[in-house]
Amino acid sequence: MTLAFRYVRSYIFIGQMYLALALIATLGLPIAFLGGRRGTLAVMHFYCNWVCWSAGWIIGLKTEVRGTPPTNDVLVAAKHQSFLDIIMIYAAVPRGKYIMKKELKWTPFVGWYAWLSGCIPVDRARRAAAIKPMLEAVVKSKAKGGQLIIFSQGTRVAPGVKQPYKIGTAMLYKELQQDCVPVATNVGVFWPRRSMLRKPGLAVIEFLPPIPAGLSTQTFMARLEGAIEPASDALMHEAGFDFSTAGNDE
Repeated sequence: MTLAFRYVRSYIFIGQMYLALALIATLGLPIAFLGGRRGTLAVMHFYCNWVCWSAGWIIGLKTEVRGTPPTNDVLVAAKHQSFLDIIMIYAAVPRGKYIMKKELKWTPFVGWYAWLSGCIPVDRARRAAAIKPMLEAVVKSKAKGGQLIIFSQGTRVAPGVKQPYKIGTAMLYKELQQDCVPVATNVGVFWPRRSMLRKPGLAVIEFLPPIPAGLSTQTFMARLEGAIEPASDALMHEAGFDFSTAGNDE
């Protein structure tokens, strides 16, 4: 397959993905409003599964979930490389809600369902000052239960690039007093941050063994990074990623 043809298929996939978002979100609103959170989650899962399925036959990018996705009330702390890991993680858990950047609240379609599903917006520009309101919002939403998902490095990180883990994950872990399930991924190998090209292959997210509640902040953060980074590196190696090109996210 020529590079030009791969770009054409990528543009077709991206176009239909956003068209499907508008269509499914609009048609699903009655289900979301009448069905409450259960209806909202059903619409969101339908869309996430559509993206994964359409990626397989349009661009040749298959998706696979490894490990055991949690079904109980836990904190999910994940590696974040592209939009696809957001989709795959959400599709895998039954009652997910994201810690998300505040700007997404005003995004058409995405913002509607984020609000209806109980996602928690955070003003990342305020940095440390944003932690207190985030924790307050988490406490208010705790009674609803589910899997609270956070990207522990705070942003998308290109394959092979090292970036520190943010303390916000440890604050949530301490506040919730719940187990934490780490998630590794290799999706950035096939779905780069700064390119329209989507590459064929096998995109994987892997739910790793839970970290039990009650650890100290220092111990927890060491366990979290020590679980996610080697597992993600192994998945990227499996996908054929050349670590000598780390940071060239094209």
